[in-house]
Amino acid sequence: MTKPAIEQELDDELYEHHRFEAGKGQSPLRVDKFLMNLVENATRNKIQQAATAGNIYVNDVPVKSNHKVKANDVVRVLLSHPPHEYLLEPENIPIDIVYEDDELLVVNKEPGMVVHPGHGNYSGTLVNALAYHFENLPMNSSERPGLVHRIDKDTSGLLVVAKTEHAMAYLSKQFAEKTSEREYVALVWGNVEEDEGTIEGNIGRHLKDRMQMAVFADESEGKPAVTHYKVLERLGYITMVSCKLETGRTHQIRVHMKHIGHTLFNDERYGGERILKGTTFTKYKQFIDNCFKTLPRQALHAKTLGFKHPITEEFMSFDTELPQDMVDCIEKWRNYSKSNTAAGEE
Repeated sequence: MTKPAIEQELDDELYEHHRFEAGKGQSPLRVDKFLMNLVENATRNKIQQAATAGNIYVNDVPVKSNHKVKANDVVRVLLSHPPHEYLLEPENIPIDIVYEDDELLVVNKEPGMVVHPGHGNYSGTLVNALAYHFENLPMNSSERPGLVHRIDKDTSGLLVVAKTEHAMAYLSKQFAEKTSEREYVALVWGNVEEDEGTIEGNIGRHLKDRMQMAVFADESEGKPAVTHYKVLERLGYITMVSCKLETGRTHQIRVHMKHIGHTLFNDERYGGERILKGTTFTKYKQFIDNCFKTLPRQALHAKTLGFKHPITEEFMSFDTELPQDMVDCIEKWRNYSKSNTAAGEE
């Protein structure tokens, strides 16, 4: 009896599960520690077992767990089975569809939903939902059906999804050439001094905390990124801002706003879940705790999205209301800043 084709395939090749390139500033570090900083939900024991089994490669050579990773090394984890994200299970998850035609759909993603499967998130994603509701969606360059772009798990808001190969190519080109329009609304710590401004700075993987991104002064590090911001409302110790993206780097708004001293409110990964501005009064701390419970994520919403339609070439623009958790948090701050005139004095 012959093996199923997929099992024969597994016998013959290894599948890349992770790939990381050490930055220019990487000091020598054991490969198991290097991967611990990068792979979510991984334990050092599992990583060491993978190394013992010959599954960890540095510059295409299998290495043991004590091998030292150096600047510009390429570290890969290869296993005999394909990643879970390629074994996509369609799931009957409701999607908030703002617009749909034969070429594309625009989705309003709720906060907390992961866009595509990845390490630690193999189900419940937007892509699992899309696979259930739509057949034969085109693959993007990362073999993910329908996705033209993505937003973070805890960011809410608008995404465009391609339904045809032509739409995928046409829309992807607009994002690559920066002709699409994207506006986000964020709550950030502190009173933003200028009414509007532009933040420019290359963004790349943080040299020490690999789960974060960082802004680099050296233009040879990271990738160019440009964010235009405008103050919408000043609320004492926080500010509501609009951010328009010229580029679409990972965590771009979160990193750029932190870079100018205004970390996103309740952005745990970048330190925004701590009290960064305000008073030492116990009552104030209780107020902030209530705000964090009301808005248990980074305060960021992809509010508007614009692009040319792949067939009509007409420019289409979509807008969404702020989600309820952000609305409730903003209302708390409005009431607080009105009743505490000192809150505006920084």
